[in-house]
Amino acid sequence: MKLLHVDSSILGPGSVSRDLSADVVATFKGRQPDLTVTRLDLAATPIGHLTAAHLAAAQGAPVDDALKADVAIGLAALEEFLAADIVVIGAPMYNLGIPSQLKAWIDRISIAGKTFRYTEQGPVGLCGGKKLVIASSRGGVYSGGAPAAAYDHQETYLKAAFGFLGITDITFIRAEGVAMGEEARNGAIASAKQETAALAA
Repeated sequence: MKLLHVDSSILGPGSVSRDLSADVVATFKGRQPDLTVTRLDLAATPIGHLTAAHLAAAQGAPVDDALKADVAIGLAALEEFLAADIVVIGAPMYNLGIPSQLKAWIDRISIAGKTFRYTEQGPVGLCGGKKLVIASSRGGVYSGGAPAAAYDHQETYLKAAFGFLGITDITFIRAEGVAMGEEARNGAIASAKQETAALAA
């Protein structure tokens, strides 16, 4: 079994999503000691945003050395994703959405013929069978019918984007309200870690 661990927070050791994603990975490792873990830190080693040059390169256009290296990084990320049985993503909410580093990675793994395909009936995801766990952190409260629920373009986007790729086994480990005072932050993290422990049940 292979697990791909992706983090996208720019906050380093102070990141709630990084703390939670590490806890999720440790939980899986505790249950499956022989699990192979591949680590991808999109803040430390970001993948370039998708550009017209990338699309041209995919069609066989000549590329310079810099783009060639960037294309190779993107292809490596795709292969890591395809090889994984379990994908764990640390995904904080930034300005109601996801970090741009995470969006860039998703753009580079969302490739027709590789992770989805078009048919006469519409697009079909090719990545079914993977388990996806998203460690989500939010400064405010957006779930459970909260007044701000309509502003959630983080978890709703992630569920749609990976659902498009055919992944239906998606679990959110959520800590929200972490910017609403120390008590709320500590309570949210503790609650999320209780949910993480249930993954091993």
